[in-house]
Parts: sequence; C-alpha cells; structure tokens
Amino acid sequence: MYTLREAWIKMHGSEPFEHWDGKMYCNETDAAITFRANKTQGYIAAYTFTIVLEGSLTIIYNGQELTLHPDDLYIYSPGLEVTIVHASADYHGICLLADEHITIESPTVHDLVNIAFLPIVQLHQPKLALTHSDAQRLAEKMHEITSYLHSDHIHKLKILQMLYAVFLLDLQSTQNRAITQRVVPQRVEEIFMGFIRLLPQHFAKHHDIAFYASELNISVVYLPRVVRQVTGRTVVDYINQMLILEASFLLRTSELSISQIASRLCFADSPSFSKFFSRMKGVSPKEYRNG
Repeated sequence: MYTLREAWIKMHGSEPFEHWDGKMYCNETDAAITFRANKTQGYIAAYTFTIVLEGSLTIIYNGQELTLHPDDLYIYSPGLEVTIVHASADYHGICLLADEHITIESPTVHDLVNIAFLPIVQLHQPKLALTHSDAQRLAEKMHEITSYLHSDHIHKLKILQMLYAVFLLDLQSTQNRAITQRVVPQRVEEIFMGFIRLLPQHFAKHHDIAFYASELNISVVYLPRVVRQVTGRTVVDYINQMLILEASFLLRTSELSISQIASRLCFADSPSFSKFFSRMKGVSPKEYRNG
C-alpha cells in the first residue's frame, strides 16, 4: 500500500509544499486532477473525503457504478478498489485526505462506529447525499484545514488534529440526520476497533482468525460474531481483502517474482497463492501483471 506521501508524489510528481509531514492534505479538484487518483485508488493507506461542489463524478465501487452530484459526499477507505470513470467538464470538488493511522487513532472514530453506514468501516456504498447547508458547512471546515496546512502557526499540528476531529464529529452529526442509527455496545466497539488496528499490521503474516482473537484476548468464535454484528462482513473477508489488494499492488508496482510475492504474503507456496489470487480476481497473477 502507498503511504499518503507516496501516493501524492505518484499522482502529482512532487509533495504539495515544503516540509509537508505526509499526514493530511486538503485541496480543490477538477476533472483533470481527479483522474490522477486512479494511479493509486485501492492502494493508498489513507481516508479520503470528497464533496462534489459542481458537475458530476462517476466511479466504479465494488463493481457498482455510482454517480455523484453537487452536495454528495464520497468517502474512500484504505484497501477498497475504486475507479473513477467519468468527470463532467465542469466538475469541481474539494477533497480531504488523512493518513490511515491518524484516522484510526482519532477518538472521534470510536463515536463513528455507532453509525449504521460508517464510512470508516465501509458498511455500505461510500456515498452520502447531503443537504446543501451540510455540504457547505463541511466544505468550510475543509477550507479551514487547508488554511492551517499552509500556515506557519506555532501550534499547527495540534490545530490540524483538532480540526480533523471536528470535521469527523460534524460528519457524524450529518449522518445521524441522514440515516437510521443503531447502537453498538461499547465492548463490541472496542473489540472491533482493536481488530481494525491489528489488521494492517499483521494481515500479511497472519491469515487466521485465531491470531487476532488471541491478540484481543477473546475466543475464535466471538471475534467473527463481533465483526459481523458491526459490519455484516466476516473476519476472513477483511483479511482476504487486504491480501488481494497488497498482492495486486506488488504485481503492478514491483519487480518481485510471483513466488517472492507469495512468500512475502506468507502463502505456503506459489500454487496456493495463485489459486487464491485467481479466485479473488478472476485472472491468474501472471495475467494480472501482464495487464
């Protein structure tokens, strides 16, 4: 997976400004700029929040075509494959990108787990139709983040963390008005967030539920129940999704052999890796690499 800094450089050729810490960025986008995201979509370890201000944007998300219009909010979570297929000539949006780790560690993320269509967990399609006033308010917060990003304020980093937390809380409030809320018990929330923290660090080496359950001090029966209760998905879904995206990333961006990739991702051998990849992608690793 690309870090936010690596992804930005791949998309734009250089960092957005001198001494950027690579943790957060916010900018306005147009039709030309937004297609650069296809170079890294699905392979970037960052959360992206995009509000359409003018025109329209069409994406393929999880095999489904979605078209976003003014005041729609689109949320990208790390590891999800998304392709931008069309942007109208008058498309104009504003986009906030935040490193995966600062997002997961944000205390406001715990509150967001209680939302039925939580963007951080991707329980549903990553599109939310906002009222015009809500879209304008969130866009104003994005502009404020942009202002501090380019400032030399002595407390710049702390202020940016606070502004991001406020943005997430405002997003939560907006979602509460737009969708039906369901309450997740605190213990269930804690276990799920623990799993989400462990997964990016260990998925390459540990493909088994038992490892994550052991790390969280719960049973191999209880962890799958928790993950399904919160997301409707399975633990194996999450692990496989991380594996297939990292495998795809390495096949497309590295010179590692297929056997080396299989070893790096801790598969027993190349045939078992190829079988897994073909089942998930519908093509063999070699066919995928040759494009």
